[in-house]
Amino acid sequence: MTNYTPPALAGQRLPNRFDGAAMLLVLALLIALVEVGRTTIGTPIAQIENTPIHLDPSWLPYYALRSTARMFAALSFSLLFTFTYATLAAKSRRAGMVLIPILDILQSVPILGFLTFTTVFFLHLFPGKVMGAELASVFVIFTSQAWNMAFSFYQSLTTLPADLQEASRSFRLSAWQRFWKLDVPFAMPGLVWNTMLSMSGGWFFVVASEAVTVGNTQFTLPGIGSYVAVALAREDLPAIFYAILAMLVVILLYDQLLFRPLVAWSGKFRFETTAAISGPEPWMLKLLRRTALFRAIGEAIGGVFAAIFRLRLSLRQPSQVDETREASRFVDGLWFVAIAAIAIYAAWQIVNYVSATLHWHDLATALLMGVYTAIRVTVLMIIAALIWVPVGVWIGLRPKATRVAQPIAQFLAAFPANLLFPPVVLAIVYFHANPNIWLTPLMLIGTQWYVLFNVIAGAAAFPGDMKEAVANFHIHGLLWWRKVMIPGILPYFITGALTASGGAWNASIVAEVASWGHEQLAAQGLGAYIAQATASGNTPRVVLGVAVMSCFVILFNRILWRPLYAYAVRRTTLG
Repeated sequence: MTNYTPPALAGQRLPNRFDGAAMLLVLALLIALVEVGRTTIGTPIAQIENTPIHLDPSWLPYYALRSTARMFAALSFSLLFTFTYATLAAKSRRAGMVLIPILDILQSVPILGFLTFTTVFFLHLFPGKVMGAELASVFVIFTSQAWNMAFSFYQSLTTLPADLQEASRSFRLSAWQRFWKLDVPFAMPGLVWNTMLSMSGGWFFVVASEAVTVGNTQFTLPGIGSYVAVALAREDLPAIFYAILAMLVVILLYDQLLFRPLVAWSGKFRFETTAAISGPEPWMLKLLRRTALFRAIGEAIGGVFAAIFRLRLSLRQPSQVDETREASRFVDGLWFVAIAAIAIYAAWQIVNYVSATLHWHDLATALLMGVYTAIRVTVLMIIAALIWVPVGVWIGLRPKATRVAQPIAQFLAAFPANLLFPPVVLAIVYFHANPNIWLTPLMLIGTQWYVLFNVIAGAAAFPGDMKEAVANFHIHGLLWWRKVMIPGILPYFITGALTASGGAWNASIVAEVASWGHEQLAAQGLGAYIAQATASGNTPRVVLGVAVMSCFVILFNRILWRPLYAYAVRRTTLG
């Protein structure tokens, strides 16, 4: 007779004191979810319109709960998007030809560009209800999270070691089994780090996602972003300090409760042939492993998922793949013609819409503003690479340093540029400085961390046997960088640089326009062009600005990042 008793309860094991501590955490989470749902589902939007945002610090725990719930909701959609979109792009050569350029465009579209076209849609989807505004906010946060995670997962799938791929074919795993047994585990270390970065990216745009003004459409959702927006408008420095403190507390909480255990857990998926040196377990992971009841529940749920992942879910028996077979040129030709036709039609529709109200000089202005922003992005990317590649490698190779740097980097990556507006604007006005130069560093605040996090992930995933071989051959100095570490982290660095480049364009809408009370500064650039057009409700100018920005980003990626990425995959993939 089959024994269905969970292993954790075998031998008459009963709930212990660790279960009590875990129960408190679970109850707190459930109460928080119920509170968020109670104030979201079915609530009339007029209720939040008539409820002001209070700057009293006692309201910050509630606002922090609402903002964090939106971010985790967006993170769930981002994971679903990553597992489907990036997998299709990596597994299908023809699909990748379309999906990756589309991903380049999507990551370059400013958040205000998404707001312009999606806010009205979600508000009409749930007319008169808060749910529509909440979905609009979650979607905006999703756009600041999903692209980075998708690029990370795509990078992992395209750099799978050849011997692991051959093993999966030898065991005749179906596509479903291979995905859960090979693809996801191999990508997990990098994906966890980029998930942390995506979570921080949501904080960076929290003001734009909760305090929305698009033409005549305005709504302010309760949250830290709205709190910051009101504090900036009222020039309330103590309130801004309280908001920073609340963000720090929230980031530390989900770092300790979620991401630190995830990083430790993902370490078991590192690809290496020697025993890894394991560091001390996070306290949350120890707590969960020492419980009896919760561990039994977890093992039961894990057993169900493991059974699902083992299902073949294939209509035919997988066969050996002929690696020498060439793709059909005729089918490729038809595919290219179809893509070109769709692209030409989309471009024609954009031109028709924009040309109805704008003229050639508007296009020239947008292109000139794009050149200004492109110069800023290029300079900032060089600075970010020179600073954070050595730092990221140093941190990633030292587990103790990683544990210390992880929450610090998360907080710095989450720090919204808006919170630096008061000192920056006042300093520029006081010293009569040039906004075109001194507003530029604000773009670096949110983009440099893409490089740092990916380099840390690459260095942390560097195989232990390779480290031992390098130590045995006494390779040091410049030779170590040229022949060992740079090739080892190159796919990760390029993924980070690619998303940082797109993120810098996106961040320009926040960094090129700064205000503090009645003082407003604007730098010449495409971000300021789009931000001002969005605030005035000039949709044709928004469309033109977004289209020009997308063209610049695609040009950058086609000329620089994609060839570098192809080189990294070709020369540095193990096996």
